[in-house]
Amino acid sequence: MKLTVVSLVIYTTIFAVLINGYDCKIVQFIFGDSLSDVGNNNYLSKSIARASLPWYGIDFGNGLPNGRFSNGRTVADIVGDAMGLPRPPAFLDPSLNEDVILENGLNYASGGGGILNETGSYFIQRLCLYKQIELYQGTQDLIRGKIGNKEADKFFQEARYVVALGSNDFINNYLMPVYRDSWIYSDETFVPYLTQTLREQLTLLHRLGARQVMVFGLGPMGCIPLQRVLSSSGGCQEKTNKLAQMFNTQTSKLVTELSTSLPNAEFRFGDAYDVVNDVIINPNNYGFSNSDSPCCSLGKIRPALTCIPASTLCKDRRKYVFWDEYHPSDKANELIANEMIKKLGFKHINQTDNAAPSPGPAVAPSSDGN
Repeated sequence: MKLTVVSLVIYTTIFAVLINGYDCKIVQFIFGDSLSDVGNNNYLSKSIARASLPWYGIDFGNGLPNGRFSNGRTVADIVGDAMGLPRPPAFLDPSLNEDVILENGLNYASGGGGILNETGSYFIQRLCLYKQIELYQGTQDLIRGKIGNKEADKFFQEARYVVALGSNDFINNYLMPVYRDSWIYSDETFVPYLTQTLREQLTLLHRLGARQVMVFGLGPMGCIPLQRVLSSSGGCQEKTNKLAQMFNTQTSKLVTELSTSLPNAEFRFGDAYDVVNDVIINPNNYGFSNSDSPCCSLGKIRPALTCIPASTLCKDRRKYVFWDEYHPSDKANELIANEMIKKLGFKHINQTDNAAPSPGPAVAPSSDGN
């Protein structure tokens, strides 16, 4: 009888812990565009912005396309690894369930997506930031149904968040005359319109529980190979770069203001513009040999808007800053991520000031240049 009573007490205690004290991990939720997409667009059947063919992913895992618009890792991958956070899967992955989300978080990033709903419409299907936040709200409902409101609040407030969009709002919206925004705004009015929209979105994320948020700035997007090949000189498009700098200046102020004014907010702005610009100007100083053309291309046929099986690869992928006409290589993403980590002082989530950092949860891809 005593044994039965003791067993019942133990069983009841364990059951109560499982129901009322779900032990949640710290995970990431990522909102972004093709620089952070890990496969969402591959599940959008009508999207023409997809990284679903070789040679995308050649230096990641098994070398097959995985939805990342690069030969290897994204900046968010590398920053998360350094912090000891699991790599979140694509939101649209059909194998997802509540347990996977609780263990790994989610990535809502979508190639062609922007801060503005109208951005990237010629890609036919893409998830802009308001849509990504709407999907995040659905995720919250799912998790609340699994573990209850109290534990869900704790889970979402302890999570880390990345918001990394903006380049498409210029390159695939404002700077293209087919878009209405290019007719009704000037440089001086479009950037405030963009950052005011971002303010509303970041405030909404905070209202939904996001407390530790990193907002990525823009690089010198006038120097991506696509912008160079469209210029008469083959050089960087200075107007495009100035727009990126205007956006960074205003967004940095916005993030600082929100971090001060919103309760318990720890919002940070990650700006790697200067170091990327220096890499492009002085590639040899950083171990690169090429900073003006894509590693994956169709030779003299430019611009080749995507990397396809018929494309030719550069001899050594570690020596190229750009993977395709739009996106950095794995090696360049590593440099950008390390700059973010250094500037913002990120530490491993289990690291104290006196502890050594733990290794990242995933093995970095090789870049053999084969």
